[in-house]
Amino acid sequence: MTGFEDLSALGQEFVDDPYPVYERMRAKGPVHRVRTSASGEFWLVVGHEEARSALADARLSNDIRHSAGWQDDGGNAIGLNMVQTDPPQHTRLRGLVAKDFTPRRIEALRPKIQRIADELVDAMLPLGRADLVEAFALPLPLAVICELLGVPANDRKTFHDWYLESTDFTRPEAAGAAAQAMTGYLADLIAAKRQEPGEDLLSALAGHMGEEEDRLSFEEMLGMAFLLLVAGYETAANLLSSGTLALLRHPDQLAALRADWSLLENAVEEMLRYDGPVETTAFRYAKEPVEIGGTVIGAGDSVAVVLAAASRDPRRFARSDRFDIRRDARGHMAFGYGIHHCLGAPLARVQGAIAFRTLLERCPGLALDTEPDAVVWRPSLMLRGPHHLPVTFG
Repeated sequence: MTGFEDLSALGQEFVDDPYPVYERMRAKGPVHRVRTSASGEFWLVVGHEEARSALADARLSNDIRHSAGWQDDGGNAIGLNMVQTDPPQHTRLRGLVAKDFTPRRIEALRPKIQRIADELVDAMLPLGRADLVEAFALPLPLAVICELLGVPANDRKTFHDWYLESTDFTRPEAAGAAAQAMTGYLADLIAAKRQEPGEDLLSALAGHMGEEEDRLSFEEMLGMAFLLLVAGYETAANLLSSGTLALLRHPDQLAALRADWSLLENAVEEMLRYDGPVETTAFRYAKEPVEIGGTVIGAGDSVAVVLAAASRDPRRFARSDRFDIRRDARGHMAFGYGIHHCLGAPLARVQGAIAFRTLLERCPGLALDTEPDAVVWRPSLMLRGPHHLPVTFG
């Protein structure tokens, strides 16, 4: 393939609704060469079958050292985590987290999730209107993941502010300072957990630290803490905000769910399929030439799998652009596929089910406080969620 498509040139229209672009690409083939101002040139995989194949292909590495453009800059400010590694290191890291990220621990959070959801609705309702992202979708999963990990309540707002600054690529100096602040905070928190462990997940993980081969190094523990905190709440926040928006844009589906709560779990799966919280995976890097969908990816090239496009592939889901909470949405790609399938998927589903039912039952007059097509999405090719979601409560 010659040439490339400049995704940055497509502007906010592409950010708000990338699906027509992915549909146009997919009509020409499942793999395309693109570029963005932030990442340069890379390959996009937009087909469902090809996405599954790419994510299961060991020749596509998560380790940036296989990138043709990699240069050793002396280390990673936020440590080393599962997303950046391949087996056997990935297997070891994931195994250590999986020991403590158990269904029992997640089930034990149900009453806390319900309490947090009720408290947030209690605070919103008297106001008559709110930004659902700021008032509900973000603070709920942030509080839940901090409860799970053992982050003190007084520190949560500060950590969230640091994270927002660290991902603002328009202000690189401020972003770097925020990343360093997060690193210092997490390092101190890990040290405190080692000295006085509690019943939380960070304390359990800190207990796995040591010099032996099967133990977590400090850099690995730092990366694990950052990954669990950030991935544990921003993706869930995106699910809550984009899922609510999908329901409000499709009043027939909203009415069907309110009339039959047995549809709730399936509705969450359809939200994940229709407009999931992760648009593309982190980059994979070809360790050798790899053919995907008839296109040869060169050694060292970067590849991003578009989970959002794969979940709307009409070859896999009939009438894929239709939001239908009765659809069999199994096989969607919202949580990835293969060995890097999202470890927190069960927690995201539990939070989604509790949050949506609480919001819809307690806010019967819930409606958009703007035109349905006027919602602005955050400019990120990887994570997908509304920047703001103005609503009224009737």
